[in-house]
Amino acid sequence: MTQPESRARRTALVLATSQAIIGSAAPIAISMGALAGHYLLDADKSLATAPVTGFNVGVALGALPAAAILRGVGTRGGFMFGTLVTAFGGAIATLALFRGSFWLFVFGLLAVGVGGAFVQQFRFAAADNAPPQFKARAISFVLAGGVITAILGPQIVIFTREAFAPVMFAGSFASIIVLAAIGAGILLFLPRETAGPAAVADGADARPLSVIVSQPRFAVALLCGVGSYALMTFVMTGAPLAMVGCGFSPDEATLGISWHVMAMFAPSFVTGRIIQRFGVENVMGAGLFLLVACAIVALSGIQLWQFWTALILLGLGWNFGFIGATAMVAETYRPSEKGRAQGFHDFVLFSCVALASLASGATYNAWGWDMLNWVVFPVTFVCLASLVVLSLARRRTA
Repeated sequence: MTQPESRARRTALVLATSQAIIGSAAPIAISMGALAGHYLLDADKSLATAPVTGFNVGVALGALPAAAILRGVGTRGGFMFGTLVTAFGGAIATLALFRGSFWLFVFGLLAVGVGGAFVQQFRFAAADNAPPQFKARAISFVLAGGVITAILGPQIVIFTREAFAPVMFAGSFASIIVLAAIGAGILLFLPRETAGPAAVADGADARPLSVIVSQPRFAVALLCGVGSYALMTFVMTGAPLAMVGCGFSPDEATLGISWHVMAMFAPSFVTGRIIQRFGVENVMGAGLFLLVACAIVALSGIQLWQFWTALILLGLGWNFGFIGATAMVAETYRPSEKGRAQGFHDFVLFSCVALASLASGATYNAWGWDMLNWVVFPVTFVCLASLVVLSLARRRTA
């Protein structure tokens, strides 16, 4: 193993471990955000998913500042700052539940989302410090930390949801403060500067952002990344409401999210190798087909196994689609361009994800669970068509 690859593995290990802990804030916010919002609302329950939307808006709003802070103070200092923001958001959300304030709760989850924007940069940090042949594996290695997240987050919810009864859910959101503190301790093992030797500090060879994003490969990667992530969020956000609405318990709904998050991250141990073997376009296409399979299963009935199976397929589709799209994006910019390219990418991505989470609640309340799944078909068609066009264009120029 070469020294650059050894260093890349070490960096990815620290980031993966920290992601496993801090990343658990996301399934807590997602699985309990809508239910807690429903609990806080007196009248119009269509706003129940607004807290989850607040979380996703926070990730979108934090994307550009996170990239700028990481560029300015380095990865370790920037990521440590992100843990402080996450802890702040957890504290605000807990306070809001004690006060019975719905919009303060939304703001708390927005702050947790801003902290989550720094966690989203973990995958880019791993790729930027890896040699070309190890980039896809470094990304998937970091995201593999989500396997622990899939277990830890929902279990925290189950054991802490009534910790401060009669104030429901407060214990779950207070636990985010503890998770952020542990994650910060792990990040202390990250080297102060993890930028590779090829990085150009002064940006002398950096192209304008318009040139970077107008590349067909960047545009298709962004489109497929947005499609995969937004559809995953759109269906997943409404799933706990649909399960509870069909008579299943909150614990059964939470376990469904646990299986879903496990499916999101467990394949990451091998996704990088699969990309190396079959090509990034094929893996992204497989992910989109898995999203279609999710919708088909969800539309087949409302038994618990159908909800859980659909959520598992949804997670698998996200894994292949999102890791593939991230790996493709990482091929399109130079080291000196990474801050602006990554920040723009995540800003667009999570803006669309935020809209998807907000639309999920309104769509579910207006048309029900089936409509959430019918939307999957046209979106995946557009993404698959873009991949086909890109592949044909590459073959013509080869």
